[in-house]
This record gives sequence, structure tokens and C-alpha cells, in this order.
Amino acid sequence: MHIIADICVVPLTGNVSVRAEVACAHKILRDTGLPVLLHGYGTNIEGDYDVIMGALKRIHEALHRQGVPRITTSIRLGSRTDKTQSITDKVDAVQALI
Repeated sequence: MHIIADICVVPLTGNVSVRAEVACAHKILRDTGLPVLLHGYGTNIEGDYDVIMGALKRIHEALHRQGVPRITTSIRLGSRTDKTQSITDKVDAVQALI
């Protein structure tokens, strides 16, 4: 099943900055080969549901191996059966109205 997901991984390390951990997570998402778009409070990714969920599992495993004791991940996802739609399609449709 094709989905578009908005993912926010929050590694709870006790430090104010978690950019290294976020970069690690983002690299794992990029390594799927799927379209990925980093934004200020998360990442959008589109593609096969199982591939994306597998990447999230690898993110948690990798960050725990690096010593992150706790991770909280928020996921919003959508799927459609009436038409195919990409992240870019969604953004372009709104931009056309602005």
C-alpha cells in the first residue's frame, strides 16, 4: 500500500540538541530510496507502507544502539485509493491557490 507519512522522531537524550540523532534518523529514511523531505519539525516520506515502517524500526534500533535511552515517534499517514498522489502533488495543489 502506498502512503504519505509525516514522521517526527524525538530522541530523549537529556541534551538540548539532538541534531546528530535526527541526522541519523533522516539518513535511514533516505537510504530507503523513497522520496523524503526534511522540514522544521519532522520528515515527510512517501512510498510502500512496509518499507516506511521497516525504516522506522531501523531508526529506533540504531538510536538505541547509540545509547539513546528513550525515543518517542509521532506518525501521521494517509493513503488514497481514488488516485495516486505524491508529496509534491499535495504541496503544488495548495501553492496553485495561493
